[in-house]
Amino acid sequence: MSFSRRTLSLVTVVLFLGVLAAGVWWRLGGLGGTETADGAAADSTGIELPETTGGSQFSADVPQPVSGAEVLRDTLWIRVGAAGQAEAFQRATISAQVEGVVQSVSARENQRVGEGAALMQIDTTEYAMAVDQARADLLSAETDYRQMILFDDELEDAAVRAERERIARSRSGLEQQRVNLRQAEFRLQRSQVTSPFGGRIADISVVPGQYVTAGTELMTVVDLDPIKVEVQVLEAELGFLSEGRKADVVFAAYPGEVFQGAIETINPVVDPESRTGRITVLLANRDHRIKPGMYAEVSLDAEALPDRVMVPRSAILERGEGTRRKMLFVYSPEGSNGVAEWRYVNTGRESDTHVEIMREGLEQGMVEPGEIVLVDGHHYLAHDTPIRLVENVEASGGRPGR
Repeated sequence: MSFSRRTLSLVTVVLFLGVLAAGVWWRLGGLGGTETADGAAADSTGIELPETTGGSQFSADVPQPVSGAEVLRDTLWIRVGAAGQAEAFQRATISAQVEGVVQSVSARENQRVGEGAALMQIDTTEYAMAVDQARADLLSAETDYRQMILFDDELEDAAVRAERERIARSRSGLEQQRVNLRQAEFRLQRSQVTSPFGGRIADISVVPGQYVTAGTELMTVVDLDPIKVEVQVLEAELGFLSEGRKADVVFAAYPGEVFQGAIETINPVVDPESRTGRITVLLANRDHRIKPGMYAEVSLDAEALPDRVMVPRSAILERGEGTRRKMLFVYSPEGSNGVAEWRYVNTGRESDTHVEIMREGLEQGMVEPGEIVLVDGHHYLAHDTPIRLVENVEASGGRPGR
């Protein structure tokens, strides 16, 4: 029997495809491929095949790296948060008290000065001349006064002597000239501008040679240690606050850095438009890093709930189909590491950082002070998953929290 060339070609292609399919099936282990002791695949000829890179590093048999925190029994502080702004503890705008030409400015902006330090000098020529004139007028008045009572010591009646002395003082203008001298000396003294308290200089607005009048604003002095933070708190939350309670302040200029202070005053008046009350917080500011005008986020201790069992907020998860239930994982020691113990819990009040765990609640679990709850790397765990406690989950190859 003879076959056409076309028929032979088709048979050849079919045979080739069959051989290729058998080879693929054999490579996938269908013909009894074995695994070597170190986990690499090998075929029947003993040739080792390389491991695949798709194996998960989060195997259930390998202890997963997690971080934990201790369950506490302590006072749970419910906090009030609000925006605020830094203000100088003391602030004074220095104005000229006499007119004249600015002779010198001895201060510069941001300079620290003490109380009574000289800041600026107005030309004293006219004021010194006015003092000399007042002294001369006083001397003339004293001369006239003495002449009027020259022989009054010979009078025997004391009442008469006292009356003549009073009249002599009035006619000579002695008392008025003494007042004039004090006024001239006062104006001379006011020609020198001094600091009313210790602080830093800001907003200098004059230069030597400039003519100023009484009331002209010259510069500002600010006292920055301590420094105030003015906070506007909603009226509904004012009743939970009291003077002396702790305040944590974070400034936009120093993200992540928490400055601790205390509530200094609570303004008794509520703004009728914003429905807020002003709270003043004091912070230590020895290095003057905090500047007036800086924006701040403030957290204030408000309501104290004593003797509460609590865990970090990051420990609480929600699981369940349909109705979501709150739960957490507790570290249970086992061997050299431990396992994650799943517990449903009933939560109560919450603060910025912690959640209260309540004993009440059907079918709910409880944690006890001193136990370790998982706070990071625990989002994908199951009950009894092997775990190991680490400081940094991501650095240890685990799955950090979302």
